[in-house]
Amino acid sequence: MLRDKYEFDPAFWAVIEQQAFKMDPELAAIDRLLEDEVLYHLIKTDLAKHRPKTLQTGRLSTPVEVILRMLAVKRLYGFSYAETERHVRDSLILRWFCRVYFNPVLDHSNLNKWALLIQPETLHAFNERVTRLATDLKVTRGRKLRTDGTVVETHIHHPSDSSLLADGVRVLSRTLKRAKQVVTATAELATTTFRDRSRSARHQARRIADTASKRSDAARLKLKQQYQGLIQTTRASLSQAQQVLTVLQADTSDRAQQLVKRLQTFIPRIEQVIQQTVRRVVQGHSVPAQDKIVSLFEPHTDIIRRQKQGKSTEFGHKVWLAEVDGGVVSDYRILAGNPPDHDQWTPSLDHHVQQFGRPPTQASGDRALYSPDNEAYAKKVGVKRVILPKPGHKSAQRRAHEKQAWFKRGRRFHAGVEGRISVLKRKHDLGRCLEHGEDGFGRWVGWSIIAGNLSVIGAALART
Repeated sequence: MLRDKYEFDPAFWAVIEQQAFKMDPELAAIDRLLEDEVLYHLIKTDLAKHRPKTLQTGRLSTPVEVILRMLAVKRLYGFSYAETERHVRDSLILRWFCRVYFNPVLDHSNLNKWALLIQPETLHAFNERVTRLATDLKVTRGRKLRTDGTVVETHIHHPSDSSLLADGVRVLSRTLKRAKQVVTATAELATTTFRDRSRSARHQARRIADTASKRSDAARLKLKQQYQGLIQTTRASLSQAQQVLTVLQADTSDRAQQLVKRLQTFIPRIEQVIQQTVRRVVQGHSVPAQDKIVSLFEPHTDIIRRQKQGKSTEFGHKVWLAEVDGGVVSDYRILAGNPPDHDQWTPSLDHHVQQFGRPPTQASGDRALYSPDNEAYAKKVGVKRVILPKPGHKSAQRRAHEKQAWFKRGRRFHAGVEGRISVLKRKHDLGRCLEHGEDGFGRWVGWSIIAGNLSVIGAALART
């Protein structure tokens, strides 16, 4: 049964008073912020879906309050789940913050399971509530808005056609090995049906990598032949998997059905890898980015080309941020594909008006957001100072406009959004998502933004 909180422990508080322990002012401010009932109920609603009768029956769970605060600690300090458990268990201050007192600390594996129940949409609503609290506490007034985008990478290796084909053979061979324990080899399924081709595929992929580093005509011809061999190996593994899948589907046991689900997940992805390899390498056609799959395990990954020095192509999702005065990220959006930046200006302004009930006095973006339509829209909704520098050639009138003192001040203010993104990546792990799937990506980004905002608000309140 889902519990709200632990009963207050007088013995724990006696130790705190005896040792004269005090929370860091920033952590104490975050502690008060997390006492908000709306934030608490947002998380409780998701955790209550653990089982059909989680709220009515069953043994007592770890309280919602403890789970929420431990997850906050994890992202505030950049801990892993195991590190979070260890630090909370060993620190009286963190036990106090997490409301654990002298009770046993939640195991890291169970903390992870609870965290998976929280939906990305819940975290988005959580962040909006945090922004509202920041407004009520006068940390921000919502008068200035600056927007920018960044790429959050998914946790994948650098993709190549050969490595994806080898991954496919490895996954299928591993699954067939497990299926062999469930299905008895018969005349229908010969022993060769369970053959492990992963070593052969791995060696072929390595030879392809060696040949690809050469630039001669002979090397290009050899590369094509090697790819055809690897494609043939992958198709053979696919054929084996499809035969085993047919037999497993007739087995109603839980173990067999788990293998069926796994094969049904990976077979279409591996077929897509084969198709794009044939188109690109064998037929010599270019494959559009939206038609490519760059990971068997994170198929939602987008190919983002931004022409940045040292990292011209990134693999993950573009995330668009809106930051208001006070350093609070009031909105974030995970974008599909690689849409142009100038399309994000209007949604950012609309969300700001909806959230704060009025337009910002000043709104800024970088050169990629400039367009006459974007400037006109900002003025239409009531923005007094629109800071969108025009790229390329500028008329004398435009140059004079951008040399005005208020425009220059706005440009200097806008530069701070790059620093905010840097802090989110370095301190709160926004740079690379370590969770799996689209929901996992949304949770990872959401907690990074929330942790960043809690830290900013806590620091601001600690100074007052």
